[in-house]
Amino acid sequence: MALSSDYPRFTLGSTLTAEQRAFFTKYGFLHFRPFASPEYVQQILKATEEVQAKWLAEGVEKVNGVPIKYGHDVDGSRIVQRFAFASQHHPVLHELLQDERFKALFPLLEAEGGRVGENEKDGLVVNHYVNVPGSEFSQMGWHTDSLRDVFYGKRIGPMLNVGLHLDGTKATNGGLRVIPGTHRQGLHKMLFRKKYYKDVFYDPNEVAIETEPGDLTVHDGRMWHRVAQSPLVGPESRRRVMYVPIISGKYQPKSEDSPTPFYLRFLHLVK
Repeated sequence: MALSSDYPRFTLGSTLTAEQRAFFTKYGFLHFRPFASPEYVQQILKATEEVQAKWLAEGVEKVNGVPIKYGHDVDGSRIVQRFAFASQHHPVLHELLQDERFKALFPLLEAEGGRVGENEKDGLVVNHYVNVPGSEFSQMGWHTDSLRDVFYGKRIGPMLNVGLHLDGTKATNGGLRVIPGTHRQGLHKMLFRKKYYKDVFYDPNEVAIETEPGDLTVHDGRMWHRVAQSPLVGPESRRRVMYVPIISGKYQPKSEDSPTPFYLRFLHLVK
């Protein structure tokens, strides 16, 4: 479904406008600017650094059954490159998820009982991409977020993936790519259109999501998307973004006794 890179950037209020809902229905994503102020972005980054320091010191390997992905930064220091359930470990991150504006997104599920999945799935995930030797996370191949339901033999449930972007990312520096309209595809295409995570290549139908710090994006869990690797090396390649699911249906919180989900046993393959 053709869409140019100058697609509209919206403002998120207490309710969605008719234009915003129509755009999401057709294309499967929305881009809001700005959601968080520069000062708030810095507070969030400081909070993630504090969680990182604690986990490094304690040698945390999993949180609620979800593996934590470690790697190395530009100076060779060890860092967390994929956090899970981060909001359970810092009050600033927990408070972020209480923002009333998230409720405006619930109608996009087209289901009752919408909620922010702070304690479900992987909770608040923070991804820290950097392209340097020793990094374990510089890109993520094509995938949909609904595959996990298929793994467990469940009916694919409505899900939104909401991303708060903490760094500005131009299309020339990698970043999020989506294929508009693929949220309406059939099951066969959702399973086999791409090789999950292994296919990292350009798609002629993809749209680059160029972000500024504090932008919020929302995409349907059935949509094909990827994170392109930055062609730059070093600090210029850095991209930090946090994601939280908005879901409905039966409440299924994770705990420290939760097993590792099958699909996450392959997390080490994502580099």
